[in-house]
Amino acid sequence: MNELPTGPAATDSANPEPTGAPEERFPFWTYQDVAVVAGLALPALILATLIVEGVSHALTNAAPGQTPQLLAAQFVGYAFLLLALYALLRLRYDRPFWKSLGWVMPQEGALLSAVVWGPLVAIGVSLLGVLLRTPEMDMPIKKFLSGRETIILVAIFGSTLGPLCEELFFRGFLMPLVVRSLGSMPGIVVAALPFALLHGPQYGWSWRHVLLVTMAGAAFGWVRQRTGSTAAATLMHATYNLTFFIGFLLQRKDSLL
Repeated sequence: MNELPTGPAATDSANPEPTGAPEERFPFWTYQDVAVVAGLALPALILATLIVEGVSHALTNAAPGQTPQLLAAQFVGYAFLLLALYALLRLRYDRPFWKSLGWVMPQEGALLSAVVWGPLVAIGVSLLGVLLRTPEMDMPIKKFLSGRETIILVAIFGSTLGPLCEELFFRGFLMPLVVRSLGSMPGIVVAALPFALLHGPQYGWSWRHVLLVTMAGAAFGWVRQRTGSTAAATLMHATYNLTFFIGFLLQRKDSLL
């Protein structure tokens, strides 16, 4: 990825100076910054849950812990984290938010490839899950998928806001720092680990599922590194999730009609 220049060099024939000012290394943030933002994750989720449950209780008679409230709380929690990340980049470093996190449009061919790679990786992960004999479990995520309405809500969130927020943090914010420290391939894999652990509770901490999500995260990271675009990784992540939701709906079509 190209580094961010600090500005044009000044030249003076009477007083020879270097032809260019030293470039600021990219990423310009630190692991301490990552730790601060990550440390806000749990408080942000707790605060978001309290806000959503309070509003829901005031406006409706819905019982707490329902899928719409849980999705809303996750969305609000993500919004808090992105706000903290925005404040960090803008206030501490005075840098643009989207461009700093690699939110740039890749070439048309790369964008189309990202759309195609999402379903291909989903199919590959599914086949690997069969080879690993991933067991059928009564996983917490299944309670989100108990009816047609909740499946549609989860599918919309999982193919839009979820990938956007997760890719901005893991592939836009974390991965460039780890890649700079470890190199491309190790950095891509290491950055995929916390991404997989984030999803661990959804799958009851099944190690096979965590492994599969790690591999998917590494695939998103590979696209991010190859294209230099977090937008491409987000699009791939979105079509990856959408493929699984379509497959799930096809499996459950008789019970959801």
